[in-house]
Amino acid sequence: MRVHKLSFAALAVAAGLSLTACQSGDGGTAQGGPSSAPAPASSAPSGGPGSGSPGQAGGKDSGGKSPAPQGATTGAGTGSGSGGNGGSGKCRTDDLTITAMDSTIDGDREGTVAVTLKNRGGRDCTLSAYAGVDLKTNAGSLSAKRTGEQAGTTVLKPGKAVSFGVTYPLNTSGGSGVRVTGLVVTPPDETKSVTLAWPGGATLPVTEGAGSPVKVGPIGSAGQGG
Repeated sequence: MRVHKLSFAALAVAAGLSLTACQSGDGGTAQGGPSSAPAPASSAPSGGPGSGSPGQAGGKDSGGKSPAPQGATTGAGTGSGSGGNGGSGKCRTDDLTITAMDSTIDGDREGTVAVTLKNRGGRDCTLSAYAGVDLKTNAGSLSAKRTGEQAGTTVLKPGKAVSFGVTYPLNTSGGSGVRVTGLVVTPPDETKSVTLAWPGGATLPVTEGAGSPVKVGPIGSAGQGG
């Protein structure tokens, strides 16, 4: 009878130890017990920062470059050129054909030369105020003075022309006077000049005192050209 009691007690102790071992393995806290398998890594929340398909961590492709948003364009844009507002630019010297002719009428006390500016470009351009006029003479350059008349603005279409007048005293003194060798014209708001042959009287009278006897009228003062 005693032998049976001891065997039963031994079986009870062994069962208790087996139960304790099973409980320790389930919790993963027993010293020296096998570690549990690692839990699978969780993916980033959909649509949040760092979301993207494999190989696109942080929203970048495998090359490290951020993809352009759908519908976006890349590259520099093109701007509109000058004159895009439809306005007319100023007439440049290179846009004009400049000519001069004698317009003196018999009986006039002064001689007149009409200077014509014709638009030879492919766009409208504007002329306003006064052109610069200088006479080349054997005594040096002589700058024309403005008459002071009101100066408007002329829109010059391609192929059209406008004229202005240059007046000068006629040499009726009988003397040799001052010989005119050329006419220099500078369009308004320009610095490039054109030198023409002088079509007027060959000489100017010699005058005393300061000031130029040659005068220039505003653009359009000699009538409209065709």
